[in-house]
Amino acid sequence: MSVKTVTSLTNATVKAVRALHMRKEREESGLFLAEGLKIVIEAIDCGHAPKIVMYGPDAADHPMLKKAVAACLKAGGEVIEVNREILEKVSRRDNPQAVVAVFKQVFTPLSAIEPESAPCWVAMQAVRDPGNLGTVIRTADAAGCGGVILVPIRSRACARPWARSSR
Repeated sequence: MSVKTVTSLTNATVKAVRALHMRKEREESGLFLAEGLKIVIEAIDCGHAPKIVMYGPDAADHPMLKKAVAACLKAGGEVIEVNREILEKVSRRDNPQAVVAVFKQVFTPLSAIEPESAPCWVAMQAVRDPGNLGTVIRTADAAGCGGVILVPIRSRACARPWARSSR
């Protein structure tokens, strides 16, 4: 598979990526959207290859983008160069990032968590705003927590422990 260029908002992949802003679509597909080259590279460094990488012309020559593209293609994913208009529609930010990527959600059953493996854990129930979740995750990581346990209202609890080997 190679890199392709898409300029239409009606492209099926563009529509599918935009739909990931809806909780229902994320739950049904098991995917989520990461915005920004830094977070995409951090995920790759933790061993998670993106299913889709979209980037704008501003990022085309960035050396870190080459790493993201290589990881995506190696995993059989789709890499798409898009225009700024598509990035604006796909992004939830006022100032869209030059790179966005789609990843598979990874959950660890609560029964697999060893509470004594970390000094503390953070638990959150029925999180509605992905931005708030991101802030809590970054704060928990900075504070040395073992991970964030997401407790949905209707389904089984699961956790997202840090993927770093130092903890």
